[in-house]
Amino acid sequence: QVQLVESGGGLVQPGGSLRLSCAASGSISSINAMGWHRQAPGKERELVARITSGGNTNYADSVKGRFTISKDNAKNMVFLQMNILKPEDTGVYYCNAERPHPFGRTNYWGQGTQVTVSS
Repeated sequence: QVQLVESGGGLVQPGGSLRLSCAASGSISSINAMGWHRQAPGKERELVARITSGGNTNYADSVKGRFTISKDNAKNMVFLQMNILKPEDTGVYYCNAERPHPFGRTNYWGQGTQVTVSS
């Protein structure tokens, strides 16, 4: 099992910044990628950013150039630096960890942290 705990959400004005953190524990040696997903009210959960164990990253088009995902392997943590925030970035942000296995992969999720962008 893998446990994920997010922190760093809050209320911020448009144009502002926030940094989300995710602490991973448990059977993390089997994890090969981690990411951040978000879910806005009335919408499906969507991938925001993802980073592999090798350091490769990918982003949703809507956040490219504004958000940066990074990780600290020594501390088993993943971060999401969010700059130039927009009201449409509002939602619950979930940390995700992927564990591959012969038949696919298992996804683990944190409890989520609320991000609200509003004036």
